[in-house]
Amino acid sequence: IALCKVSEEEISVDEVRKVVEHPGAGGVCVFHGTVRDHADGKEVSRLDYEAHESLAYTEMKRVLKGVVAEHPGVRIAAVHRVGKLGIGDVAVCVAASAAHRDDAFTACRKAIDRIKETVPVWKKEWGPDGEAYWVNLES
Repeated sequence: IALCKVSEEEISVDEVRKVVEHPGAGGVCVFHGTVRDHADGKEVSRLDYEAHESLAYTEMKRVLKGVVAEHPGVRIAAVHRVGKLGIGDVAVCVAASAAHRDDAFTACRKAIDRIKETVPVWKKEWGPDGEAYWVNLES
């Protein structure tokens, strides 16, 4: 694992990409998720991400190790931001490199999908009217 971090700092997509690049990497895949201005047909003005940072870090590291175990030779990195984010801000970035592009694409996709499924990071969407609601917490 080249990088694994949960932080309030702005995410540098270049930093995440650069830590996975190496001379043997013929393919580098980068995914970055940004805050959009709508969700489920409603306008969104900002997002708040909260996490139990040490648990989120531990789970994200477990996820990344699992992806690398399934794809030997892949170098992988992930950063998830917490705090108040505005429209266009990068909320999460995952990068994977491998000798061949297919392994880089596959590893990157698996990592972001598993991070979204299992890492304890919670998202609150804010509307322009000041109304806020937690995403995916309703039963």
